[in-house]
Amino acid sequence: MHASPDPSLMDSVATEPVKSSSLPEYVYARLREDIFEMRLLPGDQVTETEVAAYFKVSRTPVREALQRLQSDGLMQGYVRGGWEVVPMDFKRFADLYELRQLIEVHAVTRLCAVDGKHAVDMAQVEALKADWCVPAGQRLTDGRAAAALDEAFHQTLVRATGNQEMASAFDRLTDRIRIVRRLDFVYGDCVGSTYEEHAAILAQIDARAGEQAVKLIKEHIDGSHAEVNQITLHRLHSARASAATERLPYVTVRVMRSF
Repeated sequence: MHASPDPSLMDSVATEPVKSSSLPEYVYARLREDIFEMRLLPGDQVTETEVAAYFKVSRTPVREALQRLQSDGLMQGYVRGGWEVVPMDFKRFADLYELRQLIEVHAVTRLCAVDGKHAVDMAQVEALKADWCVPAGQRLTDGRAAAALDEAFHQTLVRATGNQEMASAFDRLTDRIRIVRRLDFVYGDCVGSTYEEHAAILAQIDARAGEQAVKLIKEHIDGSHAEVNQITLHRLHSARASAATERLPYVTVRVMRSF
């Protein structure tokens, strides 16, 4: 049985009332989804007042949501309640992918080790086979659901090492690269290859073949990085072309940057 990924957020403003205690989380999730789906483009500018009017809330939960997005590296404030979607920084994503590879190589190496120096949870790794070592007819086909399952795969490998600090750092890293990794699944054609590559990695870990497992995880991450770079550029240019006719009501200025 597949793990249950987080459900996709709605594409339009909810008409049902939202509890006051959840307003910052609600606005945060909606704005974040607009950024992930590139309805909000790098350089788009918004104000707290217009976002609050759009979501029919006060400026306080909007400000909290925007500040949280700023902590995520997705928004930046500039003056008098104005905010901007940060430009797409490919150097930053390259740095994050490098860090991701360092952590995952270390995790796979530890999982394959047979020296008994570290307590690893192989039961977590074994459980991944129920999702990834399946016939083609049982594979997920929805890109967003597959992306969430993919995140869980890599997080589980790191968590199974037993190093909770490393797992927490990896979770934060995963959150920061989600915007580009998701593009690979939603707009690319990587679902089938991801199943095959994940199954191969699990097989090498199961055999405690550390050298081969490291080789496969490196190739897997490098391939993903190269692909999302191309998809992101294509998606950004497509979004720019349609920006004039698909403008979100709360976007005050759409800055057409050279990406």
